[in-house]
Amino acid sequence: MAELNYEIMETIAVISESPKGWTKELNVISWNGRPPKYDLRDWAPGKEKMGKGVTLTKEELVQLKEALGNLSELKQ
Repeated sequence: MAELNYEIMETIAVISESPKGWTKELNVISWNGRPPKYDLRDWAPGKEKMGKGVTLTKEELVQLKEALGNLSELKQ
């Protein structure tokens, strides 16, 4: 498996934290030296491990924000 390099440029928000210390975060991350993107995923304490996540461009994040803003009620 190829080596994965990343640099967290900015932490925008910590959404939640599990009892084991993992955090769900929205960050701006550069993956493998590419231009930074918005990234939502779980991180282990110290950022030595990560869970699966979703990476979005600025345009995609704006679309998501609009879609969430249009929700009249969050359904559970």
